[in-house]
Amino acid sequence: MADTDITVSPNGPLRISGNFVIKDPQGKDFDLAGRTAISLCRCGHSENKPFCDGSHGRRGFQSVVEARALPPPAPKL
Repeated sequence: MADTDITVSPNGPLRISGNFVIKDPQGKDFDLAGRTAISLCRCGHSENKPFCDGSHGRRGFQSVVEARALPPPAPKL
């Protein structure tokens, strides 16, 4: 199985590349027409959610993220 990479674009979408499946809330797969890379909306303004349509640029979305270590997950009760 190929690796999957997710890249957070500055002021833009999440870019997924590699081997992946995207499912709707009912567990049904989106038909990605053979794509091995796709961008997911992060700004909330796309008319084609969950996919990016470039709205972040027109709306002035700003969010620059740098890699960091996350704290350990909270214990499950």
